[in-house]
Amino acid sequence: MKPIYEPRGKAKEYCDLAINIYTGCNHGCTYCYAPKVLRKTKEQFAVVEPRKDIVDALKKQLVAEDIKDREIQLCFTCDPYPAEIDTSVTREVIEIIKNSGNHVRILTKGGNRTLRDFDLLDNGDWFGTTITGRGEWLQDNEPKAAPFTERIKSLSNAHALGVKTWVSLEPVYFVEEVYNSIKLHGGYIDAYKIGKLNYVTSEIDWGAFGRECEKLCKEYNRNYYIKDDLRKLM
Repeated sequence: MKPIYEPRGKAKEYCDLAINIYTGCNHGCTYCYAPKVLRKTKEQFAVVEPRKDIVDALKKQLVAEDIKDREIQLCFTCDPYPAEIDTSVTREVIEIIKNSGNHVRILTKGGNRTLRDFDLLDNGDWFGTTITGRGEWLQDNEPKAAPFTERIKSLSNAHALGVKTWVSLEPVYFVEEVYNSIKLHGGYIDAYKIGKLNYVTSEIDWGAFGRECEKLCKEYNRNYYIKDDLRKLM
């Protein structure tokens, strides 16, 4: 097994290299694409454990392929901080990547569960979270993911420590949530990746949405990237 791989397709817009630490995710997000990608039922995908021998395999691959000074995303088909399980292997993975002369780009909905590992990160790393909605909507659609306030707090804490921060604004259900994120949270968010809602019918005018996002990002001097699926509709 070679745990580090090169993402393809839409995932390539996030990072050149990635690693998936766990067999699935138990956050229960209703829109998650990963079960289909992994050819699992939602019930199978919700059974989470570290991938077999991932720590040893990671060490061997880093040495064998002489991977250095690269940015490695944690994770795509799972969350590096799933709920209600021991995530110490995530800390091991981060330590191994950092000790090998590489950097991590974390994307998580883990909230407070992430704080334990901030001592491993520096200004060569990125810490990010996904923002979709808040309140009752989150409880219904991301039942075991961290609340909105925890995610914002984790970004603020990481930024205060000198770690670069970012948000993934996708999938988009509420355009005002995206606009508010651009306008209100820029003091501790270093980059925005903005997408749309895929595979689900929506009444959102994506062209108008994308243009408004770009206008706000320029107005508020935000570092931003608009994903290709949205960009081509603008």
